[in-house]
Amino acid sequence: MSIRQLPLFSLPVTDQDRARDFYVDTLGFEVVADTTMGPGQRWVQVRPPGAATSVTLVTWFPTMPAGAVKGTVLETDDLDGDVTALRSRGVVIDAGIQEAPWGRFVTFDDPDGNGLVLQATAAVPAGG
Repeated sequence: MSIRQLPLFSLPVTDQDRARDFYVDTLGFEVVADTTMGPGQRWVQVRPPGAATSVTLVTWFPTMPAGAVKGTVLETDDLDGDVTALRSRGVVIDAGIQEAPWGRFVTFDDPDGNGLVLQATAAVPAGG
C-alpha cells in the first residue's frame, strides 16, 4: 500500500449554508470551495486554516443521513480558550472538559447532530 494522506472526508448535512456558516463562523474553518456541481447540487468544502485535510458538507448520499457521523476529532492548542469561545457562540457543551491519559477533550454536535471531539493531546514525555 502506498496511501500517504487523507485529503478529504464527507460530513452529511441537511442545509449546506447553515453547515458552512457553523464550520466557518463558529469553528473558524476557511472555505476551500463552494461551487455548483450540477442541478440542485453544490460542492461545499471547508478546512481548519492550514490543515491538510478538508471536509465536504454533503447532502446527496442517501446512505449517509445528516447527523450520522460521530467522533470527528479536531485538535487544538488552547482547549480552555476554544471551549469559552464556542460557548459564547452558542455551542452546547454539556459534559465540560474531560480528562484522559492521552489529553483533554470536549464533545459537541454540529447543527445536524454530527458529533465532534475537540481535543488537546498531552505532550509525550521525552523518552516515552
